[in-house]
Amino acid sequence: MKPASIKYLYSSGGVIFRKSDDHFDVGLIATKNRTVWTLPKGIIDKDESPEMAAVREIQEETGLTGSIVDKLGEKSYWFYLKDENAKCKKTVTYFLLEHVSGETNNFSWEVDEAGWFPLDEAINMLHYKSDKEILIKAAEKLTLLK
Repeated sequence: MKPASIKYLYSSGGVIFRKSDDHFDVGLIATKNRTVWTLPKGIIDKDESPEMAAVREIQEETGLTGSIVDKLGEKSYWFYLKDENAKCKKTVTYFLLEHVSGETNNFSWEVDEAGWFPLDEAINMLHYKSDKEILIKAAEKLTLLK
């Protein structure tokens, strides 16, 4: 059997937020038959900056348009693409975006659901450790905005 090849993928996404009375709400998406709640993100297209991709992907996946406030960092992880017999390293650049317009009922066919959730609740809903770490970092930055 031929050894697996290695692929590198670059994505961008982030945490979109809105101020709601005395707390912040954040936009999350559900995938895998609503069993996995995660942050919106996607592949950076050719001739697209990570910032442009983050705004586009968040809008596509949640129906929400945001304005970038800050960079939250990068996370990398490995997974296996069985169909391509390839090990894949994906690096995601995350940004913090303030909600400008849009509604979560306009989410993409790529996701099962999108919604606003109070920040504290959202941290507990997230499926992946790396998403939780990014959202905790976003929460720290948001406390400075209060």
